[in-house]
Amino acid sequence: MIPFIIRRLLHMLPTLFLISVVSFVVIQAPPGDMLTTKLARLEEEGTLGSESSLAQVEALRARYHLDDPLAVQYFRWIGGIVLRGDFGQSFVGGFDEVDVVDVIRERLGLTFVLTLATLVFTWIVAIPIGVYSATHPNSAGDYGFTLLGFLGVAAPNFLIALVFMFVQATVFKTSSVGGLLSPEYIGMPWSWGKVQDLLSHIWLPVMVIGTAGTASVMRIMRGNLIDVLTQQHIQTGRAKGLAERVVVWKYGVRIAINPLISRLGLELPGLLSGAVVTSIVLGLPTMGPVFLTALLTQDMYLAGAFLLLSATFLLVGNLLADILLAWVDPRIRYE
Repeated sequence: MIPFIIRRLLHMLPTLFLISVVSFVVIQAPPGDMLTTKLARLEEEGTLGSESSLAQVEALRARYHLDDPLAVQYFRWIGGIVLRGDFGQSFVGGFDEVDVVDVIRERLGLTFVLTLATLVFTWIVAIPIGVYSATHPNSAGDYGFTLLGFLGVAAPNFLIALVFMFVQATVFKTSSVGGLLSPEYIGMPWSWGKVQDLLSHIWLPVMVIGTAGTASVMRIMRGNLIDVLTQQHIQTGRAKGLAERVVVWKYGVRIAINPLISRLGLELPGLLSGAVVTSIVLGLPTMGPVFLTALLTQDMYLAGAFLLLSATFLLVGNLLADILLAWVDPRIRYE
């Protein structure tokens, strides 16, 4: 296992290099640069035209090396990340003259909490339902859960969010609808009261974002377990007189859950992005809306850092999924 992990880590290095190049090219693909948006905004505000404004723009262009060739800009950017952990500064999009690290750090914690809570909710709800549907196929309960699963996959999360917010405001008369914190706790240092306020708000986005994931995991678990329960080792366990719950959970679910563990590697980047559209509708202070703003305003350093971190999370997630698979299923070995 150790040689396998070392090989995978070594393979990640050229992959990350290629991803960084692609990320930088994608951010630079639209016409103009991040100062073009700034100039357009200044023209709309009527503040562009003075010599001081033009001098400020030229100083910023020199500061960010925007007149250098793209190759030079790329190596300055990636060199700062590798050598100093410096992702550059966010220039536009409401984060003027702020380090990208500070922008990410501000929202990354809440993004992790929300997505991990959603992941736990999804698995706690979906796995037992999938096991029940697999052990009671074609029953009334199986048909009911199947219907709910199809509705969960088909219904857009942002539409469910709007319905939940409407119910909160009209039925429960909730004063603070949407978001993860009440207005009085936004920007305040963490305290026990702020944690309690977060817990009172987080259940809504967890249920909304987790709806589609729960429905998908439930259907995958049902299909896999139905197939596993027909295999010979399951029949052997039953012939030996083992309790049905032992046969199902110890010998059936342990194998049927393998594809879901592999899926975890793909879900890890979601810890960084979250559901972008749903986060915008609910007003959640997560990384998704920040990334969208960075793309719309060509905030190259912020968007590039986001893409690079997402790709890194994906590679790390796949590595952790492979390790977890080998731990759960003794048939899997990486030599």
